[in-house]
Amino acid sequence: MTMMINGNMPMAWAWNTWSDYPAAMVFLPLGVRITPILYSTKLKAATTLAGGKNMTFGRHAVDGSLIEFSTDFAETKLDFSYVKSTPCSFVGQWNLGRRGEWGLRYWVSLCLSADDGSLVRWNGTEALVSVNGRVVALRPEIAPVQITAHETLDDVQEDFEKNGYFYKGSRGVEAPVLVLRFNLEMMPSCRFAAAVADSEKLSANLVENELRKSDVHQDLPVQEGRHTGALDAVRDVMAWNTLYDGLNHRSYTCVSRLWNLGTFAVWWNDQTYAALMTSLFDRIVARENIDVSMASATPQGNFACIVTSNDAWVDRTQAPNGAFMMWMIYLRTGELSVLERTYDDLVRNHDWWRAMRDPDGTGLVSCGTSDVGDGLYQGTRFGACNETGMDNSPTHDEAIYEPETRCLSTVDLGLNCCLTLDAEMLANMARALGRVDDSARFDQLAATGRKAISDVLWDAERGVFANRQRGGGPFVKSIGPTSLYPLICGAATEEQTERLVALLMDPEVFGGRFMLPNVSRDDPAFHDNVYWRGRIWPNVNYFVWQGLRRYGLDKAATALVNSSMDLFDLSWKEKRISGENYNADTGLADDQADTDLFLSWGAMLPLIGVSDVMEMSPWHGWCVSWDGSPGRLGPVTSPVGAVVLRMTEQEARLEREGQLLLAWTRPGRVSHLCIEKHFISLVFSSNSSQEKEHIILGGVDAASVVKATSGDRNLTVADSRRGAEILLEKDIFEIQVWLSPIGAQSPVSVSG
Repeated sequence: MTMMINGNMPMAWAWNTWSDYPAAMVFLPLGVRITPILYSTKLKAATTLAGGKNMTFGRHAVDGSLIEFSTDFAETKLDFSYVKSTPCSFVGQWNLGRRGEWGLRYWVSLCLSADDGSLVRWNGTEALVSVNGRVVALRPEIAPVQITAHETLDDVQEDFEKNGYFYKGSRGVEAPVLVLRFNLEMMPSCRFAAAVADSEKLSANLVENELRKSDVHQDLPVQEGRHTGALDAVRDVMAWNTLYDGLNHRSYTCVSRLWNLGTFAVWWNDQTYAALMTSLFDRIVARENIDVSMASATPQGNFACIVTSNDAWVDRTQAPNGAFMMWMIYLRTGELSVLERTYDDLVRNHDWWRAMRDPDGTGLVSCGTSDVGDGLYQGTRFGACNETGMDNSPTHDEAIYEPETRCLSTVDLGLNCCLTLDAEMLANMARALGRVDDSARFDQLAATGRKAISDVLWDAERGVFANRQRGGGPFVKSIGPTSLYPLICGAATEEQTERLVALLMDPEVFGGRFMLPNVSRDDPAFHDNVYWRGRIWPNVNYFVWQGLRRYGLDKAATALVNSSMDLFDLSWKEKRISGENYNADTGLADDQADTDLFLSWGAMLPLIGVSDVMEMSPWHGWCVSWDGSPGRLGPVTSPVGAVVLRMTEQEARLEREGQLLLAWTRPGRVSHLCIEKHFISLVFSSNSSQEKEHIILGGVDAASVVKATSGDRNLTVADSRRGAEILLEKDIFEIQVWLSPIGAQSPVSVSG
């Protein structure tokens, strides 16, 4: 068992589900665990719920302030919850949902232990353990049936399975693992409290006070109205998959807590996606994911495709999507340190691609596997295919591995679109960091890449972008959603774009109820329904949606987000499945065995639903979309702190800590939203549908508005009970407001 101890962990997160035992609460600064164990006499088996087996993951705040899950072991269903009212204490509870056997023969045990082996003792009321002078107390509301003493959690499980529940031989009041045992006949529900303090008396008082409290309400980030539950789903998947890596002494959001790939496992792109998604809720968690992703950088320049406790694929990488993720995190958080931390490593990775994967010097790259390291599949065709992440995609079927170049024979469309987008994002990062020469270089690389993709990788005969053999050779027959990737890097011409949208919406190609299959529906490989051969992948849908939004293809983007949410909700709402991939015909994730059912990037489907309402776009800035219907989104991270978007039939409004920042009455999309201390600007995407509309600057009086304009027109400003009101005429789209630096109460000045 890996040691779960990190004294640098902020106190607000300290109690959380850090370990491979997702039902256990761990106080990370001390390495103290409270682990439930279930025993069924019917099965003569006990479970620690390790790896999430027999569990359904419920709501989970990123900081662990609320955690819910259910267990279904031996046909008995229990509902558990943990609620923190203070950083150092929580109240847990279980409730019997369904009996699978007589409750007297089904046992729930709470095991208190410390990773450093400190002895736990029972004082007649609480189980107590002292670590480095700090005391953790665990008190149940109902006295346990009996208390047993053991050396390890495995010993507890073995004791139940060898001796059953009708056994007193393991009774004790002091041991490294002390177990409070309850049965469901006498305790079908039970509350318990745990607390940490600097004395036994203080910790005992804390648990007593916790048990006296009524239910504590936790205001979690939620999404209501359009795409209901999307933000909630991203929150829960990220929180449940955030673990502590005791080997490297770091917390991170893993690819999936269900996979057993060693003590830790980091895929380069997956980690950057996790950083993006956790940035919605917590800047510090996002930053930790950024650091973990950057730790994959190799001396050669590339980011390793995957690094685990068992292997490191340093000979290959994954598609260069990191700069795109980092730029969007920067736009959301406004933290220049994100760019400062990542820029140099991202540049080295970009340059590595051009040096190591362009054997013909054409500016277009291929997949490969370098002569370095000893990773699994190094120097093989399959290893080279790993660089796209789409290992067995039919688009690779015609590719030949060339040992002399260590590359595949085909130019890969998706990789080149990602590399071109990477150059564009690096140019943005360079400008923000004041690196003028770098920005010019990457602007040129992006422009050259767009032209090469449009000219070389467009199959005019079929009217589609596709992979092709290097040296101007034939195009490959199979196409996938990467044929739509030229949209995200801006490479598609107007004529090409029209054709791509037609393919996207064609039910015989990429359209249909569930979009997007990873090979066209008219390809024989579609019916394989194995991994990248025919199934739908959340990360691919996200990238294509971003491309549609970049080009202003709102109708197609709406179709894709609605399809993606339908696909995700089909498995999530009933089974709480966040699929690695999905069946493109039935929409199911669990129809075959080659799919992880709680993968982090599965949350990129609801991320599209979140982004459709509010996003930070590299091309359109801070965007908010309101269709005139009620809803809510938040709290979510923004450039002005954590905000909540509230929508009624009359208006949309942004709030921070319950205070109004900005409100407007015109439905549609607002883009390029900027809220600074003395300046506010925004752009409406549509005309007014009413004669009179307005925006309101929360907490600002009209006298503080120096100027409000739309182009060369001055706008009328008046006082209202909620703030300065600016009247809008039908043909007003762009709005800029300057506030007086003297005596002004701007929307962002509340927090300084």
